[in-house]
Amino acid sequence: MNDKRLNTVKEHLMHSRETFERVELENTTDILVATDLLVTSFKNGGKLLICGNGGSAADAQHVAAELMSRLHRDHDRPAIPAIALTTDTSFLTAYSNDMHFEGIFARQVEGIGNSGDVLLGISTSGSSTNVIEACKVAKKKGMRVIGLTGRTGLHTDADCIIAVSGDDTQCTQEAHLAIEHMLCELVERSLYPTS
Repeated sequence: MNDKRLNTVKEHLMHSRETFERVELENTTDILVATDLLVTSFKNGGKLLICGNGGSAADAQHVAAELMSRLHRDHDRPAIPAIALTTDTSFLTAYSNDMHFEGIFARQVEGIGNSGDVLLGISTSGSSTNVIEACKVAKKKGMRVIGLTGRTGLHTDADCIIAVSGDDTQCTQEAHLAIEHMLCELVERSLYPTS
């Protein structure tokens, strides 16, 4: 087949494969640390708040859905409390219109976050102001903070940062989804092991 588009497909898959290999080499320990933070919170009655912009907003919803529903259809277990801070369009539009967009997640953390909860801030660039502000408020409230980000890390204080190295934003986002699934699976297995 002499279709020039095949090169695009092969290049993308090559970059994705390289990114996933770096995750295996560089991020495994951080994934386990994040899992421990989540499991400890859930065991003590805490919940997970998740925020991000664009594709990361979709990821926030995805993680919340996996935990509140279940990751595996055949694994019957109770809901694991998780809330995506990206879903309340009435609040998001009201606050960003009346106040400022940078505070849309921080305000929600202020209102519903408690000491012992966890905030998962997802930012491929690591510099999303509204995610960073949410992390700052979470730390002030005694919450644990996990950052899922790109190679530059999250530009604020966090208890655990999972920084996926690489220069291709799309591949970083693909790796984020895999990491999110790993976190959900590890949490699910830790809290509700199968017999």
